[in-house]
Amino acid sequence: MNNIINIGIPSKGRLRKDVLKIFKNKKLKLFSERGERDLIGSIKNKTNIKILYLHAREIIERLGDNSLDIGFSGFDLYKESEINNQKKINVIKKYNFGKANLVVAVPDPWIDVQTIADLEEIAFEFRDKKKKRLRVATKYPNLTREFLFSKGVTQFRLVDSLGATEAYPFTGSAELISDISSTGETLKANNLRVLKDGKILKSQACILTSKKNSKKKGFKKLIQLLSK
Repeated sequence: MNNIINIGIPSKGRLRKDVLKIFKNKKLKLFSERGERDLIGSIKNKTNIKILYLHAREIIERLGDNSLDIGFSGFDLYKESEINNQKKINVIKKYNFGKANLVVAVPDPWIDVQTIADLEEIAFEFRDKKKKRLRVATKYPNLTREFLFSKGVTQFRLVDSLGATEAYPFTGSAELISDISSTGETLKANNLRVLKDGKILKSQACILTSKKNSKKKGFKKLIQLLSK
């Protein structure tokens, strides 16, 4: 059982489609007994490989706890995970798909807020006049906190986003957001704009491996094939 190589593939979205193309291009035929919706699959004629279709965030967690050997996910999710987790994972290659930026965006009507420094001013005003902290809705609390602190913005409170983050400022659940954006169209459509110096991180799809499990039979060869 120990020589089975477990590969995590995103279970939905654009990332899944692009990752499946890699396997197709390498003539690795993926199949699942129950078809498309199956969460477990294999590769034709490769009995030592098991495919697991998981949420892109879970792939990072599972690489960290060594229950996955190889995984495809976003660089943003790798950097968002706990430092201890990151230390157990190797980023083997960044692909030229799944490109997006993690950004800080504010509502359009905030004409006076163009940069992070302006945001800091507003945050103090908020604290002094309204006795409240600015709320930032995000699915990336670690990266957002680190970024804002590094820019000298301290008077804020993070709000966990559970759905469409762009909606939070307009439902009164937060004042601004940090979110992943590939074209900026969704932000624009929701009357939000990115601050001039509001780029937190540039992301793209990656192939990653568990440091601990890289000694398995056939592992190196497989990595070379997939990352070529």
